[in-house]
Amino acid sequence: MKSKFPHVALIGKYQTLASGASGASSRSVIEEIADFLHGQGCEVHLEHDTARNMGISGHPVLTVPAIGEQCDLGLVVGGDGTMLGIGRQLASYGVPLIGINQGRLGFITDIPFHHFKQSLGPMLRGAYEEDHRGLMQAKVMRDGRCVYDALAMNDVVVNRGASSGMVELRVEVDGHFVASQRADGLIIATPTGSTAYSLSAGGPLLHPSVPGWVLVPIAPHMLSNRPIVLPNATEIAIEVVAGRDASASFDTQSLASLLHGDRIVVTRSQHNVRFLHPKGWSYFDTLRQKLHWNEGVALP
Repeated sequence: MKSKFPHVALIGKYQTLASGASGASSRSVIEEIADFLHGQGCEVHLEHDTARNMGISGHPVLTVPAIGEQCDLGLVVGGDGTMLGIGRQLASYGVPLIGINQGRLGFITDIPFHHFKQSLGPMLRGAYEEDHRGLMQAKVMRDGRCVYDALAMNDVVVNRGASSGMVELRVEVDGHFVASQRADGLIIATPTGSTAYSLSAGGPLLHPSVPGWVLVPIAPHMLSNRPIVLPNATEIAIEVVAGRDASASFDTQSLASLLHGDRIVVTRSQHNVRFLHPKGWSYFDTLRQKLHWNEGVALP
């Protein structure tokens, strides 16, 4: 049976050629997956920086925009950080993504490398679960003009500076004043990001199908400042009122410093990221495995 995805792009974590969690080098992993895809009848394209930094030749090379325009599937090899970066870039093209985990946790790169052949073969022939994840559009407004504009799949975070002392933030939702918070910072997380920084700061887990965001204070001065779940159709604005050297980050992208009066405005992006998972995949299985639930407990 022919592959449902004739043109497949391979994107790897090329910042290091050291061994990943599988014990194999990143280059050898990419080459092994490429050979497997060829055997499944797929034409394999390498993402430009992946090919250049790993020194791999023998395959057509495409930039990320060209992958979006020409490929039927993106196969991301690495960890969740690698997937976050490529997911933001390919969201507007609607190209589905499959993640092969060569990192650590792997909430969204969920196929272990040692198991990729058993999982990937049926998926290429159409046996998969599709999972859509929303994005946030974030802008930093200064004196009425936009000085920074970014997409985020996980979270938007406003943090205090390295010096001691909290930051004071004014929070608005759809133009309505919510609260002024003194804290080490504030997180706005998507359901995807609810298993990341938000979780370590005490925020709740949000199922990916929930059309919401979670607003989580980081070490708030007032213990009554608690996480709150908001609909993702809202506009959230965070204004920096006081505090030195505050900064903002958008997934792994960052704006080094914020000024008093800067407003971080977050709205829902019109684009979603399309993830494909093996048939029978369950979000709850992922949570149970990655968060080590039920360890030492006999399951029915």
